[in-house]
Amino acid sequence: MFLRLLAGGAAAGIGGGLWVPEAVAGQPTLGRQVNAHIQKLRRAGRIPPDERTAWSVYDFTTGSKLVSINEDKPLQAASMIKPFLAQAYFFRHLEDSGKYPYDNQIRAKLEAMIRHSDNPASNFFIHRVGAERPARERPLEVERVLKRHAGGIFRQTAIVEFIPSNGRTYLNQASAHDYSRFLFAMCKDRLPFIKEIAHYMGLPSPNRIQDGVDVVPASVDLYHKSGSTAHLCGDMGIVAARDAQGATHRYTFIGIVQKDRRAKDYGGWMRDRGDVIREVSALVYAFMRERHGLVG
Repeated sequence: MFLRLLAGGAAAGIGGGLWVPEAVAGQPTLGRQVNAHIQKLRRAGRIPPDERTAWSVYDFTTGSKLVSINEDKPLQAASMIKPFLAQAYFFRHLEDSGKYPYDNQIRAKLEAMIRHSDNPASNFFIHRVGAERPARERPLEVERVLKRHAGGIFRQTAIVEFIPSNGRTYLNQASAHDYSRFLFAMCKDRLPFIKEIAHYMGLPSPNRIQDGVDVVPASVDLYHKSGSTAHLCGDMGIVAARDAQGATHRYTFIGIVQKDRRAKDYGGWMRDRGDVIREVSALVYAFMRERHGLVG
């Protein structure tokens, strides 16, 4: 595994000094397992031709990328974009803490946005970060702020719309690799106030990485953000599990399924594709359990 210095922002030690992993050449054993499982589901008709998937797993203990499938393909972000909105606000806070405070109102809005996936709270942050621009340009200003400070992380990220009142957010995009780089920076504490974002991502909330995945024990710590629309089902997060000696082993997990045509049965489609992500999460945890002697 070799590390690459990311190009990025103006703030010292943020964009210009971030080291993040690149995918290793070739497909490791776990990558082959995940790919074989997805192809099996395609043959069975559970993932039809109009659906694309993307997967990424990085093992912090060994410093290796274990899964990289369609990792650099920009896909709909849905609510998974919300931790990025929080990071953009913290970049603004770093620039001018008086104009962009981190007070009780902001804390409440962050929890609403990340833990409860509240759409008005998300639009609140888009308006605040982009306040110096006309309203229609404020989503793009959020993207500009992210790329000015840490362009090497948010490479395939495109923020172009507010979250509509009906929740049908289809235009904002990011790649599985963007989420992976962001989560890597979170684990390494290489973005301003990233531990605060991790706090909100670590609060209990419905997820597709641990909930309903029998092999992933309740003792595992999870920091995640899921996203769902009639076109997209996804989850991204950091899993922190322990071995028999009490040592912690962390890995990132990103799973995304995107449908070209809007699902007619949104609820049924979301549940089934959520189960696809759970199945892959189970494969990943079983692999990591054997590799590191995880408990549970």
